[in-house]
Amino acid sequence: MMNFHGVTFDPQLDGPRLTSQFERVKAYMLLGGWRSLRDIVSFCGGTEASASARLRDFRRKENGSYIVDRRRRGDPASGLFEYRVLPPGQGELAI
Repeated sequence: MMNFHGVTFDPQLDGPRLTSQFERVKAYMLLGGWRSLRDIVSFCGGTEASASARLRDFRRKENGSYIVDRRRRGDPASGLFEYRVLPPGQGELAI
């Protein structure tokens, strides 16, 4: 099982669900390309908040220390970002 954290995290209740979601997001993101949170949710399920949390989980050492790059999509004033996940050492815009 993946390593998740937080004061409300209960390993028995939340662990299997979050691990399953992490694995779906990982499989999708490692296909390559840039994806918005909406893209991730459309493919993997969940919410934009949970997709964002899984992207943060990629960065954790115990989850692989992946690089999560971010860039603006479309109109800069829209505040919409897209993300890509790369193995450690391959990122350009790491956040």
